[in-house]
This record gives sequence, structure tokens and C-alpha cells, in this order.
Amino acid sequence: MALTCGIIGLPLVGKTTLFNLLTQAGAETSAFAGRTKTNIRTAPIPDPRLDFLASLYHPRKVTPATLEIIDVPGLTRGAGAAFLAAVREVDALLHVVRAFCREDVPHVEGSLNPVRDLEMINAEILLADLQLVETRLERIAASKKIKGDLLAEQSALRRCQEALEAEKPLLEAGLTAEEWQVLRHMGFLTTKPMIIVVNIDEEQLRAGHYEGQEEIEAYATARGIPVLNLCAALEAEIARLEPADREVFLQEMGITEPGIDRLARAIYRRLGLISFLTAGEDEVRAWTIKEGTNARAAAGKIHSDIERGFIRAEVVNFSDLARLGDMNKVKEKGLARLEGKDYIVQDGDIINFRFNV
Repeated sequence: MALTCGIIGLPLVGKTTLFNLLTQAGAETSAFAGRTKTNIRTAPIPDPRLDFLASLYHPRKVTPATLEIIDVPGLTRGAGAAFLAAVREVDALLHVVRAFCREDVPHVEGSLNPVRDLEMINAEILLADLQLVETRLERIAASKKIKGDLLAEQSALRRCQEALEAEKPLLEAGLTAEEWQVLRHMGFLTTKPMIIVVNIDEEQLRAGHYEGQEEIEAYATARGIPVLNLCAALEAEIARLEPADREVFLQEMGITEPGIDRLARAIYRRLGLISFLTAGEDEVRAWTIKEGTNARAAAGKIHSDIERGFIRAEVVNFSDLARLGDMNKVKEKGLARLEGKDYIVQDGDIINFRFNV
């Protein structure tokens, strides 16, 4: 099942613009609050390694890794239940906070205050977890016998309650692996990995600063949350250009690559995902796996028969191929390795699986 990232935030902060930039979906954006439609689309993960491999192999097809992106309608007063139901379905959160100034796009709270907006959404998510914990504790208390797994769950839930009442997300609750195991059925929201995206305007981009930046960075640092500053309006302008014109524009702006590419990769990493690569004349492709996946399980991403009949994985480090520029030279240098089924696949491994069915 594909992992998903939900774009969340208040209305009119640029969520759908970012969704379109990530997915090329062309979903309708609005200057008015109150959208109720959830947009869902697959986003390619930009990977320069694929471009390099394509230049070597000239394949008929190049297939990047992908993620499913969900554009959650903005949180409005009285619509918390629908918002939380949508958030519960995703694996990671991309929290968009508005810092840009535009008089023609009113702020739903009447003024710009990125930290306030960030805390408003996070408080809603935290409160939902607290209610979930309290409801479960009440049900356990009503049980006739509280022992074994139920007793362990009750103890873990009380630790969760303490953290949430102290306004700490459950990622900061300090629970043990055993406690998380007994709570695996709970479906908490504050355990979902998050990235904060501050949507700035061009003036703020040029200045390298926006009002409230220090507070946002302090908030994120204290919680271990990555922060990216991105000008969605400028990124949309870049996306509309032809590839050649895009390169010239980026150079003139002093930008090495579109911010939306950096964001896509950041989401991918935040979900604990990596890519291994396959390369040939038919196709150059990035395959998505969880970090820590072994070679045999990685083979199963391509086809179950390859996993079932796994013999060995011929592995080449991408950096070795990029440095030498030719697969034959890599092999001549003895840099192509044969690995067994328990080898832990690394990001960027170029793999040819040997199998027999």
C-alpha cells in the first residue's frame, strides 16, 4: 500500500498551489475559504540520479519514485471533525503556514501570524489525541478485569495522557518500544511525522527573512520538525516555463533547483523512504522501499517471483558509477558486489537481482 502525505493548514495559505506543484494536477485554487473537496494525486520524486542513468542507457522509459499526496481542505471553525478524519488517513503531514503578504487574499484570522496559525492546527490535532486517550481509558476502567495486556495498555495510555495534557505531541512522550506495541491499534495523530512549509512571498525570499521567522524556527527546533521556506507563487511561475527558460531563470535568481523538488525529497525522507535503482535499455527506474529493507524484500517490490526465487543481488554504488561513468569500468575495478538476501539496501544502490523460479 502506497504511503501518503497530507497537506494541511488553515484556508488560503497556499495548500492547493503546493499540491499542484508537487503533482502537476492542475486542481482548482480559490481566493475564498471554505473548500470541502479533498484532492488526491501521485507526485513524482525528482531524482538527478535517474537523469544520469538515462544518459548512459538511453532507455525507452524513465520511471521515478512516487508518493501519494492528499490536499486536505483547510481547517475552519466548526469543521474540525472532517479535517481530523482526513488527517487520520495519511502517514505524514506537510503543514503549510502563511507568511506571504497579499491584500487581495484575506487571512482567515484577520492578520498574519505564522506561529499562531501553526499552534492553532497543532492544538486541534493534539486535542483529538487527548480525547482518543481519555475515551479508551474510560473503556478500560469499565472492564471487569484489568490485567495482562489491558493493564499494560492502561499504563501506557496514562503516560500519553500526561504528555498531551502538558501540550506535548506523543512523539515526545518518551514511550518504550513495548508501550508503543500495546498502543499500535490507537491511530494517534501526533505521532505522524511532519514538515513545516512556510509560504513566503518574493520580497521575503529576496530579503531572506519573514516576520515571525525566529519564533517558527524555535518552535520547530524544540520539536525536531524540519522547516522549509518556499515561495509558492514564484515556484508556480518557474513550473510554467519551458525547461531551457527554467534553467536561465533559476540561474538569474541564484537558485540551484526549484524549491518544490527539495520539498518532494524532504517528504520522501521524512517518511523514512529510500530508493534503489534498476537500469537497462528498457527502463531506468527508482523503486521505493522503507529504510532498513533487506535485498530479498526489495526484490519483491519488482515482482514476487524475484523475491521467491532470490539467489543474489548484484549491487553497484551509484557514486562509483557516476565517478567512473561506465558500468564496465565499475566491474573492472571490482566495485560490483554480490550480496545475499539479508543485505540491507542503501539509498541509490543500483541492483540487478539474480533469481531462479
